[in-house]
Amino acid sequence: MPTPDFILELREKIGHDLLWLPSVTAVVLDDAGRVLLVRRADNHNWTLVTGCLEPGEQPAVGAVREVLEETGVEAVAERLIGVQATPEAVCANGDKVQWLDVAFVCRAVGGDARVNDDESIDVGWFAPDLLPQPLGPRQTRQLAEALGDEQRAYFLDEVRRP
Repeated sequence: MPTPDFILELREKIGHDLLWLPSVTAVVLDDAGRVLLVRRADNHNWTLVTGCLEPGEQPAVGAVREVLEETGVEAVAERLIGVQATPEAVCANGDKVQWLDVAFVCRAVGGDARVNDDESIDVGWFAPDLLPQPLGPRQTRQLAEALGDEQRAYFLDEVRRP
């Protein structure tokens, strides 16, 4: 999916400077306990479903929307996993970005897993102990939280100083 218009408009004003954006991560589970992963088109890594929220969009609604847009799977958000700021990143074009990520456990309720947009090159269901590659540290924690018995959301309490 192309860069949303609201981001392009902001970039016209701020150039490559740091842009703080809201994002969502969806840990989508099916009735068999498998997790839905997408293989990103840009770096070929397998990841949980993630995406940028639209202006004014509620996070749970955005997570469900991203799942459908990227994978064709219909899902419902069941609970909050956690909220955290990601480290600053630099995109291939030089844009600096940092995300405030809101993560949810979602349950698949319909649809067939498939590549449904240009952000992914593959989509699949995997047993949590048989992932095609390790997830990054943030997503590994989110998956563990989704599968764990704890029903509370986690919040990182470390202080990052410039």
